[in-house]
Amino acid sequence: MEYVLVGIVALLVGAGAVAGYTAWRRTRCKADAQSEAESIVNAAKTEAANILRQAEVDAKDEYLRRREAFDADTAEQRKELHAEERRLTKREDLLDQKLETITAKERAVEVAERSVAEKERSLIEKDQHLSELVAGQREELLRISHMTADEARAVVLERFEREVEQDANRLIERRINEAKETAEDEAREIITTAIQRYAASLTSDSTVSAVDIPSDDMKGRVIGREGRNIRAFEKATGVDVIVDDTPGVVIVSAFDPVRRVIARLTLEKLIQDGRIHPARIEEVAANTEKEVNRQIVEAGKKACIETNIRGLHGKLSQLLGRLHFRTSYGQNVLRHSIEVAFLSQMIAEDLGLDGELARRAGLLHDIGKAVDHEVEGGHPQIGADLLKRYNEKPEVVNAAGGHHGEGENHDLYTAIVSAADAISASRPGARRETLDRYIKRLEKLEEIATSFEGVQQAYAIQAGREVRVIVDAQSVDDRLAAKAARDIAKKVEEEMTYPGEIKVTLIRETRCVEYAR
Repeated sequence: MEYVLVGIVALLVGAGAVAGYTAWRRTRCKADAQSEAESIVNAAKTEAANILRQAEVDAKDEYLRRREAFDADTAEQRKELHAEERRLTKREDLLDQKLETITAKERAVEVAERSVAEKERSLIEKDQHLSELVAGQREELLRISHMTADEARAVVLERFEREVEQDANRLIERRINEAKETAEDEAREIITTAIQRYAASLTSDSTVSAVDIPSDDMKGRVIGREGRNIRAFEKATGVDVIVDDTPGVVIVSAFDPVRRVIARLTLEKLIQDGRIHPARIEEVAANTEKEVNRQIVEAGKKACIETNIRGLHGKLSQLLGRLHFRTSYGQNVLRHSIEVAFLSQMIAEDLGLDGELARRAGLLHDIGKAVDHEVEGGHPQIGADLLKRYNEKPEVVNAAGGHHGEGENHDLYTAIVSAADAISASRPGARRETLDRYIKRLEKLEEIATSFEGVQQAYAIQAGREVRVIVDAQSVDDRLAAKAARDIAKKVEEEMTYPGEIKVTLIRETRCVEYAR
């Protein structure tokens, strides 16, 4: 029994020990779990703080990047706005200038209208006064002479007849003088045109080309046996070859600049090749002609592209290319035509006209010079006929035919092209004339005009193409004025050298001054 009790007690003690250990173990595990949970929570909090800081850093970086992009876009837009503002300001200034110009022109028109109205009133008053004087004279004549109205009318008609006869004689004399002056001007124009095309003083520059010969032996080979190579060369190229005693030079002469270029290039190729005989000359001349023709076509196309001219007939484009080889007083005619085209456009646009049409007329105004050695007549009429043949507009045809004052069918575009032509040809440096010589020529022109008796002032205008002379009305009457203008023109012809012609305009002004007190 005792053993049983002891066993029960031991069992109870063991059970209690197991229960205590179990309770202790549960408490221990709970504490460990709480500690581990706190550790996980702290780690999570730390990681959350790190993620939050990283997110803040990323957010700031994104904000700064977007802010920089926004600032750049804003600066670009601000720059564009400033540029647009400057363009608008400039356009506004131009509009203000045009408005001022229009206002000034309106004021000038108003002043002119008032002047015309005043002159009209003055003429009406003078007419009434003359009518009153005539009536008074008629009554006085009847009263003094005791004549009848028919007799007085006969006397008055007889007197008027004598006066009209005198006026008719003066008118006839003036018309004869004007006809003589016109004839002189036309003759001078013809001579000037001929000099421009065939002048001896310019022959060395405009009608001949010099080709260097390396040796006398080569010169002999160029001449050939009994001159057969020279004859074959002249026949193949259509030029004259001058071989004289000048060492190392052969002269190629022709009025047609394209032929002259073909001949010069052909001769240079033959000299370089060394094989010179009639068959070879014909072959090289033919190849060179094709090459030059290609250059002509290319030059014409480039001129059309440079001036932005569309729809030009192929033949006219080719003729423009020929002008590349033509010079006038040392000025390349094609470059001159392009310059006139742009000047014409500027003038036309300033006048509110069609700038493109004016540019086309300016480019084609000297087209007649491309064939003026092949066709009879002056280059304006030749050019007008060519343009009419290829269906150019009437304004373009008139500009080509009338840019030197010829013909009667002139319009605004003709005047514009004529002005642009004068500007391009007469500006300093355009035609082998330095600024110093240009100024001296103007001074000489004014000096000649002021050397005549009765001349008060003289002004050279339009780049020396015109001189305006103001004379004393007391010492120079109408007849002497016409003679003085003619004498000045003759003296200018004798003492000066100039391209084209110079217009002498003599002004005789009478001023009457009274004071109302």
